[in-house]
Amino acid sequence: MIWDIILILIILALIAGAAYKIIKEKKKGNKCIGCPYSSNCSKKNE
Repeated sequence: MIWDIILILIILALIAGAAYKIIKEKKKGNKCIGCPYSSNCSKKNE
């Protein structure tokens, strides 16, 4: 029972972290978040 709660909390923390990263990068204007060249990409101005 307690392990189920711990597992659910870990999964929720991972999802929240990923959502935070996506929102933060989108506010910077990066279109391709996983790309190492996203700050210099030609798609940035599209």
